[in-house]
Amino acid sequence: MKTLSTTSLQVRDNQLWILDQQALPQQKNWLPAADVAELVAHIHALRVRGAPLIGLSASLLLALLAEQGFTRTALADALEVLRAARPTAVNLMNNLDRMRLALAQENYVAALRMEALNLIDEDKKLCDAIADAGAALVTPGSRLLTHCNTGGLATAGVGTALGVISRAFSQQKVTNVWVDETRPLLQGGRLTAWELGELGIPYQLICDSMAASLMAQKQVDAVWVGADRIAANGDVANKIGTYSLAVLAHYHQIPFYVAAPHTTLDPHCPNGAAIPIEQRAASEVTGVAGSFGSVQWAPEQARVHNPAFDVTPAALISGWVLDTGVITPEQVNAGIFLPR
Repeated sequence: MKTLSTTSLQVRDNQLWILDQQALPQQKNWLPAADVAELVAHIHALRVRGAPLIGLSASLLLALLAEQGFTRTALADALEVLRAARPTAVNLMNNLDRMRLALAQENYVAALRMEALNLIDEDKKLCDAIADAGAALVTPGSRLLTHCNTGGLATAGVGTALGVISRAFSQQKVTNVWVDETRPLLQGGRLTAWELGELGIPYQLICDSMAASLMAQKQVDAVWVGADRIAANGDVANKIGTYSLAVLAHYHQIPFYVAAPHTTLDPHCPNGAAIPIEQRAASEVTGVAGSFGSVQWAPEQARVHNPAFDVTPAALISGWVLDTGVITPEQVNAGIFLPR
């Protein structure tokens, strides 16, 4: 496969490399993902993260394994293992459905390579389309609040919600971005803050619990978040803490927008209750770990509830900004939602 590079993925010397997002921002380490077990481990540890990026990394690895001589049967087995790596992120399933079709072709090696590269190119275009559609909704002088990380680190392109913010900033519409630190893994504090700094966009980092106070003080003009899965009725699964922001925004009458590619829409999932929610390790809540080492602050035997995602009901969402256009609450209420 030809040499390829995005913010978080590289293909060089016919091997997949990933930017370790657990080490950012202190260290910028590229790690190999030479086989399925290695990539699954990276996904579970959130060294690879972001619904679009997870799907793209899995697709690239399958194509590279095919070029290395894996049989059709071995590739089919690898596909199923990768498919189970992140149950909430539907982009992974959608991408691998396309790779399965490529695997069925007579010349499956070439077909898998072409499909993986097409998915990368498409994601870049999807991100640009989302950014354009979303930026049109941002009013001049806006102070925007965002949660988790939705930029180039999580996609092959400019990102989803953060791509909107970046595009709106380039149009001189954004004066400040409030960045939720995003507990428990601090993906806002570590990743979004780093990306905004690299882009030269003014931001202020806040604890998740500070959002309500800012809204009450009229310091937030809109909330922009991404999505890991959008159900057929418009309910959205996203990083834990998103639902809280939606409730707060609704109470304070602040627009709450979801930005995502159409590949995040799951028309086979009727509502948020049907979305599988991943439970993660207790250690993410009882302490903190990173390039600096690890710290334990809770009692050793503390019982922990640690869902990776929550579900925001469609009734709390002001608009779904997809690459195919903006979906309004009126359209969702009327049962009009764009198919895949």
